Amino acid sequence: MPTTRLGNVAIHGLNRLAAREHVWLERLNGVRLPNWEVAVFRAASRLGDGVLWYALMGGLLAWYGFDALPAVLHMVIAGLAGTLIYKWLKGATERPRPYQVCATICCLTAPLDRFSFPSGHTLHAVVFSVVASVYYPALAAWVWPFTLLVAASRLVLGLHYPSDVVIGAVLGATIAGVSLVLF
Repeated sequence: MPTTRLGNVAIHGLNRLAAREHVWLERLNGVRLPNWEVAVFRAASRLGDGVLWYALMGGLLAWYGFDALPAVLHMVIAGLAGTLIYKWLKGATERPRPYQVCATICCLTAPLDRFSFPSGHTLHAVVFSVVASVYYPALAAWVWPFTLLVAASRLVLGLHYPSDVVIGAVLGATIAGVSLVLF
């Protein structure tokens, strides 16, 4: 077991939770899905790497000009805060990805980094969706379904445990909420 900064009690708790989550992940893993469905989840995952969010920010600036600057800067600052928090947590917990621990779970796309907890994709999708929806409520109908697809993709592709995704979403909502209070 790796030595971490969060301590053995927290790591032991994450390991016990992971053992319970394997059953769910075996059902959610996309190994038995048709190729086109796996391709949709891979595309959502790839766009959730940042591509869609950067395009959204660029599109807002192109469409609204300088009026979009507060929203875009808010998204950038909240996104950077999310990156710092999730990278610290990943390094502190060093939780292996599900496919690394359970042979029945297949990794269906390459991960961006080594560890699982929390889901950075989900965290950022929630951060950007909250902030974008507050500044431009009409965007909610577009960004929230995509956010759900990104979160689901992390499970289907075998990259995260359900708890990684849930905690990523909670952290994302918290970061966005705090940033909205501060700004």
